Amino acid sequence: MTRFYKYFEYAYLVMAAFFLFETIRIWNEERNRAYLFIFFVIVAVFMYFFKRRFRKNLENRNR
Repeated sequence: MTRFYKYFEYAYLVMAAFFLFETIRIWNEERNRAYLFIFFVIVAVFMYFFKRRFRKNLENRNR
């Protein structure tokens, strides 16, 4: 089960990388949309660390 959680952690990093790429790509064309993608990058990175901490707490509790 913890392996399943680990894959989702890295999925958040992949999403953050995609949103960062999109931000860079559209920065000069649609500035407001780029700011929205920056927000998504921040949320995805936050979710990575949150889910990582949750998984480690779950592993420690199961020991």
